Amino acid sequence: MISMNSYLNTYVDRRMQAVVDEWELSTRADLADLVRRLDALEQEIPRCTAFEKSAGDRLTALEARAKKLKGRT
Repeated sequence: MISMNSYLNTYVDRRMQAVVDEWELSTRADLADLVRRLDALEQEIPRCTAFEKSAGDRLTALEARAKKLKGRT
């Protein structure tokens, strides 16, 4: 007779990918390049900050122009 541990081990072995997908578990492959992916994200932060500032400045300038145009009509 198969013991409960043996049965569960066999089941998990057969269904491991489904378990990983269902529980959204990280795999070794996912974690292998984690540091590289985090470094890439950290390098994007200054660019995003600069874009946010320039977009804010441009929006402020456009709002000022819109107010001027409203005043002319």
